This record gives sequence, structure tokens and C-alpha cells, in this order.
Amino acid sequence: MGATKRLSQQFSQRGLSTNQDVSYLETYYTANDHGRNEGVEHEEVKGDSFCCSRSDVKDDLFVPEEDNSLYFTYSGPANVLEVKDLCYQVNLNAQIPWYEKLAEFKMPWEWNKGSQTSAMTNLNLKVTSGQMLAVIGNSGCGRTTLLDIITCKDEGGKKMSGQILINGKVTTKQLVKMSVAHVRQDDQLLPHLTVRETLSFIAKLRLPRSYSEQQRQKRVEDVIAELRLRQCANTKVGNQYTRGVSGGERRRVSIAVQLLWNPGILILDEPTSGLDSFTAHNLVITLSRLARGNRLVLLSIHQPRSDIFQLFNLVLLLSSGATIYSGTAKDMVQYFSSIGYPCPRYSNPADFYVDLTSVNYRSKEEETETLERTRSLAEIFMAKVKDFDDFLWKVDGNGELQSSETCVTMPTTPSEKVIKINAHEADELPKGLHQFAVLLNRHISNDFRDLTTLLIHSFEAVLMALLIGFLYYGQGGNQLSIQDTIALLFMKGSLTPFAVVLDVVAKCHSERAMLFHDLEDGLYSVTPYFFAKIIGELPEHIAFVVFYSVPIYWLANLNPGVDNFFLNFLLMWLMVYCSRTMALWMSALLPTLQISSFMSNAIFTASYLTGGFIIRLDTLWAVPYWISFVSFLRWGFAGLMQVQFTDLTYQIEVGNFTIPIPGKLIIQSQESDEFPLYVSFLILIGISAGFLVLYYLSLRFIKQKSSQDW
Repeated sequence: MGATKRLSQQFSQRGLSTNQDVSYLETYYTANDHGRNEGVEHEEVKGDSFCCSRSDVKDDLFVPEEDNSLYFTYSGPANVLEVKDLCYQVNLNAQIPWYEKLAEFKMPWEWNKGSQTSAMTNLNLKVTSGQMLAVIGNSGCGRTTLLDIITCKDEGGKKMSGQILINGKVTTKQLVKMSVAHVRQDDQLLPHLTVRETLSFIAKLRLPRSYSEQQRQKRVEDVIAELRLRQCANTKVGNQYTRGVSGGERRRVSIAVQLLWNPGILILDEPTSGLDSFTAHNLVITLSRLARGNRLVLLSIHQPRSDIFQLFNLVLLLSSGATIYSGTAKDMVQYFSSIGYPCPRYSNPADFYVDLTSVNYRSKEEETETLERTRSLAEIFMAKVKDFDDFLWKVDGNGELQSSETCVTMPTTPSEKVIKINAHEADELPKGLHQFAVLLNRHISNDFRDLTTLLIHSFEAVLMALLIGFLYYGQGGNQLSIQDTIALLFMKGSLTPFAVVLDVVAKCHSERAMLFHDLEDGLYSVTPYFFAKIIGELPEHIAFVVFYSVPIYWLANLNPGVDNFFLNFLLMWLMVYCSRTMALWMSALLPTLQISSFMSNAIFTASYLTGGFIIRLDTLWAVPYWISFVSFLRWGFAGLMQVQFTDLTYQIEVGNFTIPIPGKLIIQSQESDEFPLYVSFLILIGISAGFLVLYYLSLRFIKQKSSQDW
């Protein structure tokens, strides 16, 4: 009855009475003896190893999410993560984004000058499958830095000495990508997809091609059940602007995304940040259950409350990059008591010892005093564990860690394939057209459910069209004057592309963080994403041009020919698309929304000023004259002029005389007849294609970090 004893201990930690524990455990095992019992569905127990489906205790509303149900476990070989004698230094100047250095008028050769700061000092740890290790400490102690180093995502620093090993192999980006799931602090999810849809799309991208659709959906349902997401499986994920699942549920979805491929090692950066204490507690219970499913769980957490602290198998307490304590959570108080720092009664050990090891910067004297204390504590700990291979402090001092107390051996499920992405299976992961199809479907599903944005963009296009159209509608059935028509054509081609630029830049930067993390995780490659992005936005682009261009054309009584109408529409489509592709390029090239918006507006303004209406092209000096050859507004304006005036003759009354003015003469006066109409189309297509190539190259060679990650 070893499992009974452990379950009893777990219930007592949750605040349930012994009678409740015994009553529930008797019901639990009676259900297994008789096959069924009221309030408990079928569960299977085999010795001290158990695997059971969801249980529902109906009689006690205070029973928390049961941690005795494991829908699927990692049944591959055990994993061992080791950090040996790690010394790591960072250059604080290298952490400052390049655009902030430019704003400070620093020269490029001065950017990385500065003293190196030690971030890690002789750090050692060892954690194995079935254990959950929590890295705790005050702000700036090195928690996130340690996780970034382990996952090979550290930047701006240098490893001075030491090794990081996974199963005896030195970590590389490829090894980490194959065996480690990294859940970051910020949830990067598409807000308008439901939880089930989010996981289904990830399953199609992450699980091997040999998996059938039924197998993928089964894995999705298993993960939903394991992370207790059934009640919100059909709810939108949401974000700060869109109502969706709760903060705790959204964090569980982020974990579920990584859990889909059933990794053996799960690393989480501040998973409880931003959550209330109850939600954080339930989340850590989930992580504890995942660890008992033969997984290695490593997480960073600032100052956990006491009941969360009790869930950890191992604790690593850091201060200024040095190890103050590394060992079991239950022995932490005993260790510090043995060196003269007992935890006061009724105090949370995590809070007390994090405060004890924090550096106080309020004054130079206090800083020196606290630094000396942390240095002394680090030296004391190192002296006590230097003879142990795993550098863990043990009460008995014999160097043995009782693994039976920290993990539960789970039986292998024969029907489930273990998904550990080795070199062979990496070749079988979906690629190329499959990734493109999934990403296109995901992109369209997310965008077309954002009804608020779609309605705003549609209303914007219609409103601008009506404002311009009704301005010229007062002419009735009369033909517009030549000057009015020329002004309308240029205004029509230049107003809406400017609005599109701002919308595209804002949208791209809102997606940038998720794109960066997906590409780093190897979820898909740049090429499928590029084509899915371009094609997925075409329906919205076409609808926008229709709502804007068509009402103006008929309200302003432009050339009534059918051919002229469609040629006018195609030119407007290309002009707006050029501005859209230019904005895409700027969004991928530059790191922040503000810089991208500024440069996009600058390029658009240059195109606007050299478009041939504000100032005649033959009066431009050399530089703007050559810029005009790549001005999409110039070629669009020239094309609109030819479409409107080529077949028309205007009658100009001068006194008692009526003078016919051929449309070709009007085109000639605006210098729009220098090239035939098809040249305008070809150049606009070429300009948009050029922007698309630049956009692709930016995606390919520039890391798509969000502004807060630079």
C-alpha cells in the first residue's frame, strides 16, 4: 500500500483531514476491487506504480484537482540534466538594444564596451526524470539566465567554464530542440482560436507525418484531459483585448502546446507570474503530476507560497548567481537551522530564506553587508556538498537520494508511441506543403474570427470612399472638370494606402513574438510561414480595395467604360498592395512598432512627393527624380491617368467658343504618357515583388524578436 501512503500524505498537504483522506482512499481502492463505485470511475492500480483516468469525488467540494490521474506519461528512457561548475559572465552594454544606443549617439565600436559582470559562479545541479526542481531567489539572482543557458537561448553573455549535459551529452541547440520543451514566461498564442483548435494546429505541425488524423486528435484530447482543460476546450484563448480563457487556463494551454510531443524534459520560466495564489497552486499541482509521469520538470519561481513550496522535490536557491542551497524542499529548513539560520515559526521558508539571501542596495553599507553574508552562505554550502556527485545536501550525509520519495514509476502504455524527436524522426516531421497548408488554415481561421478588426477596417474603407465620393457627387451627371478629375485620381490612389501601412505594421508587431518563438522551437520554417502569410491576407486585401475603390468610381462619375472600370480597380489593387508589402518589409526589418511606423511613413511620403502631382517630374532635381522611378504612387497615378483620359474628349468653353481637349493631351500635360499603360502594371507588380523578396530575406536573416526581447 505504498501508493496509499503517498496519496494520504498528498491529501494532508492540501489541508484535508485524516478522516477525509482515509475515507477517500478506501473509496479509491474499493472501486478497483469491485470495478465500479459511486463517484469514482474505473481506475487501475498496480503495486506502487499507477495510471488512472479522471476521478470525480462528488461528496467533497474541497478536494483539489486530483493529482492521482495521469492520462499519458513519458514512457521513454529516463533523462538526466546536469550543470557542472558553470561560470557565466554578461556584458550589460550588450543587453541594450542597438536602436537605444543610436539614440544615445554612441558609435558602433563603443556599443559593447564595458565591464563583464558575473551572472553564474561555480553552479552545479543534477536533476533526473520523475523530479521537479524549482529555482528560487530574489530578482536578478540568475533564475532566467540559468534557464536560457540550459536551453541555449542566452545572448550577450559568455560561458567562462563548466558544462551543461543532457544524458551525458553536451547541450547544443539541436539537442535541446530534440529533447527539451521550453515554456516561456509570456504566453504567445493566437487569441481568436479555441483551446482545442490551438492544440490541433500545433499537433499537425509537431507530430510526425506517420501519425494519422485520429492519432493526432487522440493526443490533443489526452493533453486537454491531462491539463484539466476540458471545461474550456471550446473557448477562445483570448488576450488583453479579446475575452477568452482565464490567466491560469491560458498558462496551461502554453504548457499543453509543449506537452503535445510528449517531451521528457519540461523547462518553465516563471509559470506562476501574473496568477493569483489559488490558480498558481493548481498549476504547480499539474506540474507535479507531470513530473511523476516520468518527466524531468525544471522551473523558475520568485517566492512561492508555502503549499506550493511543499510540492517541489528539489529546490535550488540562488543569490547573485551563486548557489546558497540545493537539495530537497523538505530538508531546506533543517539545513539552514544547522548553520545558524532557523526559520521562524509560522513563516514561509521560501519567503524567509529568499529575503535572507537578497542583496540590499539601499546604501553602500547594507549592500556590502548583505553581499558578504550571501558569499559566506555560498561558501558554507559548497564546503558541505563538494564530495557529492549531485551537489545535493542530504540529512544523512551519505550521498544517497531516495528516488522512491521523489517520483512514481509509471507503466508503459503499449498503444502509445513515445515521441522523442531523434534524428530519424526529425526527417519525418511535417515540412513544406504540409506546413504551408496548416499555417494557411490557422492564419485564416484566426483572422476571420477577429470580427471587430474586420468590421473596423471595412467601415474605414467605406467611410473614406463615401467621403470622397459624395464630395464629387454634387456634379450630378455632368463630367468633372479636368483639374478636379486629376486631383481625384491622385487622392484616391494615395489616401487609403497610407491607412493600410499603419494597420499592417501594428498587426505584424503584435504577431512578432509568437513568430520568433515558433521559429526558435522549430515548429515551422520561414518559407511556409511567408507564403501562408501572403496568401492568407489576400481575401482581406481584396475586400478592402473593393469597399474603397468601387463606390468612389461610380459616385464621382468616372469613365463609364467597363474595361476602364476593371483597369482602374486593378491599378488601385496594385497600389494598395505595394504599400502593404512595403509595410510587411519594414515590420520584419525593424525591431519596434515605432521605428517601423516611422520608416514606413517616410518611404510612403517619399513615394507621395515624387508621384507626379505635387510637383512636376521634369522639375525634380537628380535624387528625387531617380526616386520617382521606384515610387509606386507615380506609376499608379500614371496608369490611372491613362485609363481615365485616353478615350475621352473634354469640351472647354471659352466665351462663346467650345474648344475640344483630347484626353491624350491631358495625359501628355501631366507627363503620364512617357510609357505605355502595360509598363505601369509591370512596374507596380515588380515593386510589390521586390518588397516581398525583401520581406522574405528579413524574415530569413533577422531574428523576429518582439521589442521587449531585444
